[in-house]
Amino acid sequence: MHRLARSGVAAAGLVVALTLGGCGGGDSGDDSGKDKSSGAPAPSASQDAGGDEATPDATTTADSLEGSWAGMTEGKAVALSVKEGRAALIADEHICQGAVEDMGGEPMLSLKCADGNTDRTMGSIDSNDGKTLVLSWEGGTKDSLTKTDPGKLPDELPTGIPAP
Repeated sequence: MHRLARSGVAAAGLVVALTLGGCGGGDSGDDSGKDKSSGAPAPSASQDAGGDEATPDATTTADSLEGSWAGMTEGKAVALSVKEGRAALIADEHICQGAVEDMGGEPMLSLKCADGNTDRTMGSIDSNDGKTLVLSWEGGTKDSLTKTDPGKLPDELPTGIPAP
C-alpha cells in the first residue's frame, strides 16, 4: 500500500510538471515574446542547475521554490511544480495554477483553481530547506512536500486503478 501511495504521488507530480510546462500559451503577451532558452528568469534557472537548490537558507526566496514537490496531506496526494515564477498544483482532485508573488519580501503562492475551489489559493511558506517545503494555506490546510526528481519515474506504477 505504501508503494502505491508513493507511486500516486510521483504520478501526480508528473501531471503537475506536464500541466505547468504546457500552460505558457495561455498567458498574456509579455511571456509569449520571450525566448524560452534565454528568458529573463534564466539566471535563477542556471543557478538551480548548478546545485545550489539543496543548500538550506534562512530566508525563503522565490528561486528556492523552483522545481517539483510532492507529498500526502490527509491521505491524499499533493503535487506542486514551480518554474520561472509560475506555479501549478494538483491536490484532492483540484487543479490550480498561478504565480509566486512577492508579498513584502516574503514569497507566497497565489493560485486560482479551475473548479473554483479555494482551499489552496493563497499559500505562505512556513519552511523550506531545499528538500522539504511546508506550506500553510489561507483555507486552513497545511502541506508538507518533498522535493522530487522529475527525470526519475517511479519504480512501480500503480495497478488496479478503476476505469473512468
